[in-house]
Amino acid sequence: MKCPFCGEMDSKVVESRPAEDGSRIRRRRECLRCKVRFTTYETVEMIPLIVVKKDGSREPFDRQKLLSSMIKACGKRPVAYEELENAADAIESELSNALEKEVQSLRVGELVMDKLQRIDDVAYIRYASVYRQFSDIDTFMKELNLLMRKRNREDKE
Repeated sequence: MKCPFCGEMDSKVVESRPAEDGSRIRRRRECLRCKVRFTTYETVEMIPLIVVKKDGSREPFDRQKLLSSMIKACGKRPVAYEELENAADAIESELSNALEKEVQSLRVGELVMDKLQRIDDVAYIRYASVYRQFSDIDTFMKELNLLMRKRNREDKE
């Protein structure tokens, strides 16, 4: 950290503690050259995540929109709200940890389908039918057959 008094680039941290609001860290530093102490504040840099839609338009990532779509898919199913919140948290965390500023909506949809498939098969099929825009019964049956084969493999293991 550059000293505001002499411009030296090296300083040492003498004391660290949470700032009043708890969202920042207050650090007391001492310049290694002129020995003057000064205070800095450290905050988490939040990189806004942008979702690139199929048509090329962009919109900010909306966790509530993601959670809402999962709740609709799980309508009248024995799925706890907390389980969906945990899934939404995991998806948001995975997207944020990728450290990319933009994410394709296809990627978000695939993550949702992956989580729903682990939570409830019916919710997964409901979501997939809207997300993948099943155009006919054959496409729908193909997805069901894939799900059944996967389930049979897991049962045998």
